[in-house]
Amino acid sequence: MTNASTPAQNRRRQVVIVGSGFGGLFAAQRLKKADVDVTLIAKTTSHLFQPMLYQLATGIVAEGEIAPATRVVLQKQKNTRVLLGEVFDIDVENKTVSSQLLERITTTDYDDLIIAAGADQSYFGNDQFAEYAPGMKTIDHALELRGRILGAFEQAELSHDKAEQDKLLTFVVVGAGPTGVEMAGQIAEMSDKTLKGAFRNIDPTQARVILLDAAPAVLAPFGPKLGAKATKRLEKLGVEIQLNAMVTDLDYDGLVVREKDGTERRIESQCKVWSAGVQASSLGAILREKTGVELDRAGRVKVGPDLTVPGHPNIFVVGDMMAVDGVPGVAQGAIQGGRYAADAIRAELKHQQRPEDRKPFSYFDKGSMATVSRFSAVMQVPIPGTKRKFETEGYFAWLGWLALHLVYLVGYRNRLNTLVNWFFAFSTRGRTQLAVTEQQVYARSALHELSKLEQHRLAQAEADGDPAAVAAAKETERVTGTDAPAKPADSA
Repeated sequence: MTNASTPAQNRRRQVVIVGSGFGGLFAAQRLKKADVDVTLIAKTTSHLFQPMLYQLATGIVAEGEIAPATRVVLQKQKNTRVLLGEVFDIDVENKTVSSQLLERITTTDYDDLIIAAGADQSYFGNDQFAEYAPGMKTIDHALELRGRILGAFEQAELSHDKAEQDKLLTFVVVGAGPTGVEMAGQIAEMSDKTLKGAFRNIDPTQARVILLDAAPAVLAPFGPKLGAKATKRLEKLGVEIQLNAMVTDLDYDGLVVREKDGTERRIESQCKVWSAGVQASSLGAILREKTGVELDRAGRVKVGPDLTVPGHPNIFVVGDMMAVDGVPGVAQGAIQGGRYAADAIRAELKHQQRPEDRKPFSYFDKGSMATVSRFSAVMQVPIPGTKRKFETEGYFAWLGWLALHLVYLVGYRNRLNTLVNWFFAFSTRGRTQLAVTEQQVYARSALHELSKLEQHRLAQAEADGDPAAVAAAKETERVTGTDAPAKPADSA
């Protein structure tokens, strides 16, 4: 076990940030000139610009352009260090955070804690669906989906069975929110434009793209007007929209859908994308266990007006993990929450404000956007001083989406590279990032199988009463990362 704390004789106020997403990164940057030592702990090495994951999955941009290394982003911030590891315990009494990387466990002291661990894909209690329908929350998900999408075309090219070709060339996107709409639109454009004429045995333009949702509308949060505009544009691209359709079962070859009237039908499809829901990080459950804080149905923490855990004014929860009325789970909510928490810590350091005197967090809604296809997007922006919203769609909304997302990309080189990729993708219909590897497609499944083998081995060792075999099985699980983070007692 490693202790990553600062020596007592050199100790300044210690701020620990969990998560390298928008909330965590912007909080760390806000503390750049503060008289504190910042430790950012994240389970990935990069800061992921999640709104552009669908472009990674469909070959428009490269992973490095939307996921720069967090350590490099913060390298000039001398009061900040970055630790790689997954946080599995928070000791609120002793003010420590425990994280794990492979078999190494690290304990870090804190005076202030900002938890910005984000959210995971939700399968609404059907976690077994994940094996056949990856979500859209990580780089691994996006690269695996790229491999699955392009791999479906390659398999269809080798087949001379019409039924099999139809199954391979049917792409189903579950969830008609922004991510689902963007993903369905890009698969349709890629098959209709980018891959047109690239095969000899199949016609990629005949691929079938289905967007389905249990809700009655596309882009429901944007309202009926913009939802209808997005629907019309998707249908023009050839996307089949199926609403009031709930997925009840899902396997390698397809999925079962229940209609509003209770009838069920099956869709044969080998490539499925899941974008239907989110659930907060499991750290929320740990906080509930340690502090008694209440969680909502999605596992988000019901924080106080100052984004802290009630009764713990030094523990902030921001981003997708916080449950605050009127604050949507978007990048701006995380950015503003992270900055608010950092500003509260800075004000307390300067004796300008006590925790009990903090002003409540106020979210400034800058609007919502979603792309539908090349040259087409929807935009909804609140009009200051009124309850009305300015709504537009089409080319100018698409330009606004491009400009806004370019601004929030980290690093000038990433912005330039992304701009170049956009230029070629949108002007020539070509895509420069269509390479896939076997590992991208099969690594997650292989790890899942390895985990099941190790669990069987562990169960057999426990049944045989063999302590040495039990210890060996647990050690293998820790080293390969196929188990949940171990507790300190398990690592002895």
